Amino acid sequence: MSAEIRVRYEALVAKIDEVLAAEGVPEHVRRVEAELMAEADLLGVPSHGIRMLPLIVTGIRNGRANRNPQLRVVRDHEATCVLDGDRGLGRYVSAQAMEQAVDRARRFGVGVCVANRVTHWGRAHAYAYRAALKGMIGICTTNAIPNMTGWGSKQPVVGNNPLAIGVPQGEGLDPLVLDIAMSQAAVGKIGTYLREGKAVPDGWGLDASGQSTSDPAAILSSGLVLPMGDHKGAGLALMMEVFTGALAGGLISHEVGQDDSTGLDPQGSKFLLAIDVSKFVDPQRFAERVSVLLRSIAEGVGADGEFLYPGQRGWQTRDRNLAEGVPIHAKIVEQLAGIGVALPAIV
Repeated sequence: MSAEIRVRYEALVAKIDEVLAAEGVPEHVRRVEAELMAEADLLGVPSHGIRMLPLIVTGIRNGRANRNPQLRVVRDHEATCVLDGDRGLGRYVSAQAMEQAVDRARRFGVGVCVANRVTHWGRAHAYAYRAALKGMIGICTTNAIPNMTGWGSKQPVVGNNPLAIGVPQGEGLDPLVLDIAMSQAAVGKIGTYLREGKAVPDGWGLDASGQSTSDPAAILSSGLVLPMGDHKGAGLALMMEVFTGALAGGLISHEVGQDDSTGLDPQGSKFLLAIDVSKFVDPQRFAERVSVLLRSIAEGVGADGEFLYPGQRGWQTRDRNLAEGVPIHAKIVEQLAGIGVALPAIV
């Protein structure tokens, strides 16, 4: 089998929708889940794309994930709320949580929703991006099972909690979207290197004996990914656990992992914040200020470097994949075949 196949984006969305429909997921849930899952592949992040579909299907079948969650706002205080996700599919629930934050920001300037009992949400990018499309600065993070060393430990002590920030650039322009894990490299990216048979750069993780290694399999086996900036990344991950699990009154990092070892994380918590730019400054003035900032950086980098604003590489990849088809690695194709899913490859 070749290294990859290519699938039209619309066909990829339709296939995910079809699979979830067969599992009894209602249309309003599976539509969001399919769009956001395929979007990760479209933007060049296969670790959080259709590769995760077997995990979700298995979770639905064994009752760990709720195919039709009944969402409830359990605490409501004007600009803030706590949402019970009812162990629902994470992309759908998280999108609804960001909608709660955006709606409150329209009324109060700032809106915050903390969502509890939510399965894996895929990619943080999706929710900050959608807030930015509505003229908001969107910020979001999730708690995470221990998969990162810190403070000199030789075992996983904290998650590599992702942080995403979306910023509108104005009418007709793609937003800036920063999406980073607190580890030197995201666990999913290490998995991508393993799938593609590549060694990882030094400084990404340790093996089971606590030694630095370029073997992605050894890092994934040990669970010892390294934090970015040493104590800085570990400290940020700790604080994001406070913003999610603690603020939701839910399970904390290690407790989420003890509850479910599959990676589905049905007791996970999310933090989603929206800031209405128009409540602070005229949106056109804001967009002009952002443009000046980006132009200044690009000029400073000059011809010797390459400046891409946060998210720009993803938009470039999106445009290419919309024209050529979304690449799906052969190993992911095999994994999907294991649950009876055949992708419609471009001939």
